[in-house]
Order: sequence, then structure tokens, then C-alpha cells
Amino acid sequence: MKKTWKRTLSVGITAALAAGMLAGCGGSADTAGSAGTSGTQSGAGADGEKVLTFGCQNYGDGLVDPTNQTNAAWNLMRYGVGEALFKFNDNMEVEPWLAESYEVTDDHLTWTIKLRDDVKFSDGCEMTATKVKESLDRLKVEGPKGSSGPEKFLEYEAEITADDAANTITIQTVTAYPNLPGNLAYPVMAIVDVADTTDWNNGVIGTGPYVIETFTDQVGYTLVANENYREEVPYDRVELLYMSDASAKAMALKNGQVDLVENITNVSDIQELQNDENFTVDIASGVRCGFSWINFNGVLGNDALRQAVIMGIDDEAICASNLIGGLYTPGYSVLPSNLEYGYDTLENPFAFDVEAATKLLDDAGIVDTDGNGIRELDGQDIVLDYVYYDNRLLKEFAQAHHQYLTAIGIEVNEREGSSDDQWSSLVAGDYDFNANNWTTVGNGDPTEYMANWCSTSSANYCGYVNEEYDKLYAQLVTETDPDTRTEIITRLQQILIDDAAVLVDGYYNSSMIYSRNVGYAHIHTADYYWLSTEIVPAE
Repeated sequence: MKKTWKRTLSVGITAALAAGMLAGCGGSADTAGSAGTSGTQSGAGADGEKVLTFGCQNYGDGLVDPTNQTNAAWNLMRYGVGEALFKFNDNMEVEPWLAESYEVTDDHLTWTIKLRDDVKFSDGCEMTATKVKESLDRLKVEGPKGSSGPEKFLEYEAEITADDAANTITIQTVTAYPNLPGNLAYPVMAIVDVADTTDWNNGVIGTGPYVIETFTDQVGYTLVANENYREEVPYDRVELLYMSDASAKAMALKNGQVDLVENITNVSDIQELQNDENFTVDIASGVRCGFSWINFNGVLGNDALRQAVIMGIDDEAICASNLIGGLYTPGYSVLPSNLEYGYDTLENPFAFDVEAATKLLDDAGIVDTDGNGIRELDGQDIVLDYVYYDNRLLKEFAQAHHQYLTAIGIEVNEREGSSDDQWSSLVAGDYDFNANNWTTVGNGDPTEYMANWCSTSSANYCGYVNEEYDKLYAQLVTETDPDTRTEIITRLQQILIDDAAVLVDGYYNSSMIYSRNVGYAHIHTADYYWLSTEIVPAE
């Protein structure tokens, strides 16, 4: 058996953990601090409890079942409730989290994972190998009912065995995985207490530093410290408040309603906060791509129209505008230019050129015959249905795109909703453009992300089909040589560019902003990790 690496973790048992050991498995352990009320201002609460108020976007209607949808899985981890066997550092390198080490055979089919021996679920149950197996096995049963796609990270055919005496699980796969720990770090793979969770919507039991106490629809969560956590939890209580509007986040931060927010995207607001000594703005290096899926089963299945749309939009001007203000770096590939996947070797045949876009449409007979200013295709006015939600400047991009497309005779119907609306429209194929902002290397490399355009993948909601892309993607899934993988990923990008398959906005930098009531906070490159023990009160 080939040993890849081993990192032993040694954490002292805190008083809170020692107290938690007295709680019976399957029961509800006492939580630290009182519930309080939503909207309580940060700092010292009743009886001197330490309270954090956190304003953030509501994704997936606040659900936290990792099998339900991707947003719910991210919520579970972002809220500090769920953890996975592995996690990513800010260089997107995989590290142990609930695991201690792993070993893999040379054929990359058998993975033996040693678990930490100091982990308890928040209900007081020990995290045994059997418990981990139950959590991973649940993905096979519940995963197909939701849209989180756990099979993208661990095939349902994988056989998982647990050895409680050795505190290990062994995963035997049919497919050779180049980096299974990276897949197991994705939020969908969070380890939860299957036997004792009774509320899978808003009450999942995890191993994280915080425990769900109450949930109020469209308002947020009250979280309390997990007394069974393996290290000291800095806050007794966290009031997590949903705030979808970036300006509302900034205003709430300035007036003291909240002490911590994520991703303020109004340029003027973030610049003002950066210049105010009362606030700290922490920005992560960008591995996110803002883009819109293009529905190939609709009017944009027409090659000339799709190519002209891409050529008719000046992404560099948009990214440099007062709307975006440098929060995005412009680019034309689905992978950010700062990643080592050959961006500098790519060629863009559809760079911004209004005259060329207009000529392409005219030559294809896509013209305005009735003089109403809108070009027609197959006798119908072209009105593109553009679905988006108001986060990470997706709304601003959609509105800018609307103006550019109107200038070349293409009308746009903007359809703004929640992130859940956006996802539902994507899955249903009810859109022409569907805007989102994705972490491109969510499991350590872009394999899972690139599945969005593989026609044989369950993640392909846009109807794009390219035989060369599919063949190369199938090779990528099992290829273990790093140089060959880079070559394949570079070619996949060029295919998408040549087919005008994606409308790319650019590459986004995430941020976390906090007041003087907070001593330290950090937004990670893989922004699965929001509430953690590194966020601490000011002294």
C-alpha cells in the first residue's frame, strides 16, 4: 500500500469537551449560552455571554441537509455546523480535518482513512468509523432525491467498510480517483449523525463548533456553541441574519446591527469600509468564475446568434466600470486566469467587436424585418430570458449585458429571483441565460466544475454536446498524471471558447468585513468556511 502522506493532529481536550463527554449518545447535549433573540447586537449578551451577529446571503432557503441541494450543503459547512473528513487551505491544497491520515493503493482504487479519535457530534455521540460510514452511505439513498449530486464526488458503487477498533474506514471504488480526499472535502460530503438527526431541513447534527438552536424562515438562524467540540468555541451564541442586499449589509455593519458580513459587492460601500479604521476588509484570492449557462435547447442553440452575443459584450469595460469597480478580473475562459491551467495559451475568436457581431447576424439572416428594433429568428423576435439573483454583482452584469445586447438588436427579459429560484430554473431548463458564480476548483481541481458541460454528466443542465469534450472529460476523471491532466483541462477550456458555450463575466474575489467588536476573521479561498473557531471576539 502506497502511503501518500500522514499528518497526526494533536488537540488538547478542553473543559467544554470534558463536560460534553458526560452527555449521553443520541440525546441533546446542553448548549452553551441562551438562545437570545434575533437582531441582538454583538459583544456581550445577557450574563456576559459572547455574541456574534453575522449578516449573510440566504442560499437554498436556509436548508442544511447536504443531500438536498448544493446550497444546503454549503450552508451546513459555512454556518460552522458541519465538517468533512478533509478541508482545503488557502492554496487549495487538501488537508485532514475529521480524518488524521490516509493511505491509497497504487491503482487509486482502495483508500484507507484513519479518523481522529477526539471528535464528537454535537449531540454527544462519538464519531466512530461506523458513524462515518452511515453518513457516507446516506448519500447513496438520499442523494438521488435532491440535486446536490453526491455521486459526482463519490460513485454510488463505492463499497465502504468501517473498522471501529482501528478507527478507520476503507473506500473501495470502481473508478480510479486522482484525488479522492479532495472530493471528500466538498461540503456535500460533510459527516453528520444520521441515527440521531430528526430534522433534516434545519436541524442536522454535525461535528462543527456551532449547533443549530432555532431557525426562522427568511430571517436566519440562532446558533450556540457546541459544548462537545474538540477545542474552545469563541462565541456562546451567533445570530446569523439573512441580508441579500449588499448595501443593506454595509449599512447594518456601519450602524452596529451586525459585526461581520460576507461579500459586500457595492463598489462605493466596500471602498468606504476599506478607508474606515473601524472596519477590516479581508479579501481572498479569486478562484471563482462569474458566468452564465447558455441553454442550447433554446434559441441560443443557433451558432451564429450565440457567437454574436459573446462578441457583442465588452467584459473588460464592464469589469472596469463603476458598477464592478475591479471586484472582478475580466476573462473569457470558465477557469480563472490565475490558475495553472494554460490560460495564456488560449485563443478567443469571439473577442468584443460590435461590427463583427452585427455582420455575423446579418449574414445569418437574423435581422429585424418589422422595424421594431428587435432581430428575429424563425419569424420570432429574439427575447432572451436572463435568470439571475442579486449576489456577487450578478445583477449588475445582467443589466450591463442587457444594454450591450439591445445595441445589436437583441432584447433581454431580466428575471431576478432568489438563489433557489435560479437553481430551480437551471435544473428545469427554464432559461436562455442562467447566471451564477462558482468556485472552480471546489474539490481541489476543476474536474467537478467542468462536468457542467459534459453531455453524459448529470450536472449538464445546459444541453451542450461536444463529442471531443465528452471524450476528454471521461479521460480526465480517471487520469492521475498531473501534466496530462493540465493538458486535458486546457483543451477543454479551448473547446468551450470555440463553441461560444458559456457567457463569462470574469473572476471574483470573495470578502469578509468586520467591525472592531471582532478580533479576527478571514474569508478562505474555498469559501466553504465562514463561521469557524478562528473568528474571535475582540479583546
